[in-house]
Amino acid sequence: MSEAEFVTGAADLDRDQLILDHIPLLQHIVGRMSFDIPGRVQRDDLFGWGMRGLIEAADSFDPGRNLAFSTHAFPRVRGAILDELRRLDFLPRGRRERLKELERVVAELEQEQGAPPAPEEIAARLGTTVEEVDEVMHSARVASWASLEGGPSEELGALLSDPRSEDPVGSAEWTEMKDLLVRSIASLPEPEKTVITLYYGEELLLKEIGTVLGVTESRVSQVHSAALYRLNRELRKAHPLV
Repeated sequence: MSEAEFVTGAADLDRDQLILDHIPLLQHIVGRMSFDIPGRVQRDDLFGWGMRGLIEAADSFDPGRNLAFSTHAFPRVRGAILDELRRLDFLPRGRRERLKELERVVAELEQEQGAPPAPEEIAARLGTTVEEVDEVMHSARVASWASLEGGPSEELGALLSDPRSEDPVGSAEWTEMKDLLVRSIASLPEPEKTVITLYYGEELLLKEIGTVLGVTESRVSQVHSAALYRLNRELRKAHPLV
């Protein structure tokens, strides 16, 4: 074996070991991504798409940049999964119509009340259950951060996103928002409070949270989205321009 072949072989081994060592990272990313996707997409599909991202990350990794491989790989794994979801355009026509109806009702009630409506108020106006509203909200959330065509408006997407502050950590504004979030989380109905606490505080996978609550992973995803909506609603009521 020539020296060049030896070096190439060693590099391939290092690459393969990087991939093997970071399969737990891939499993963690897939397990933490909040999905409630109809029929044809399974959790194994998400894992396979993420694996392609992990392989691409290993191929493009440059140790000389002094960047941890996990930091380099995380956005590539997640991005590979989102790229496939965009390609599939997984929201069927019926769900898109429900999403638009929800969006219309939220806008109507906010115009009437001067603040985003509670899920119970949305359900009453639609003549449906809160669980049904949770399901549609979750579809809207996934469509929003996957940037799917025909997804929710920017306004509704913001109400379903992770709350965050544009102000620096430690500033008065950031501290006020943090305190408000703590109070808002404490006032969440069960099981929303449990989902938020276990997801962000304990960093459990959705499947693990489902085991704790005795519900499906899909239901945990829906409850998670509903909880984010309630938290953003409280922030919006306290700070209308947030």
